[in-house]
Amino acid sequence: MTEPPDLRDAWQNRFHEVVWKFCEELSDLHRANPWPDRPLLPQVINYLMTELWDKGFSQSEIREAFNAAVADMPRYAAGEERRS
Repeated sequence: MTEPPDLRDAWQNRFHEVVWKFCEELSDLHRANPWPDRPLLPQVINYLMTELWDKGFSQSEIREAFNAAVADMPRYAAGEERRS
């Protein structure tokens, strides 16, 4: 059975809020990184991948999601390497 629209909206709002907060925290950690020779993002992606796997997502699901996200970056970034 499909959830009513208000519950789906609440779910989608929660989804966006969780991702936004996670990225805000990562941005803060990135700026405060006391080890410039150990960039944060590769560590985050690796740890995120292992946490996703630990939470029941399959290797194939994780790989496909990361590959799809990377493939979609040019469209989202509109040719810019970094958001200023």
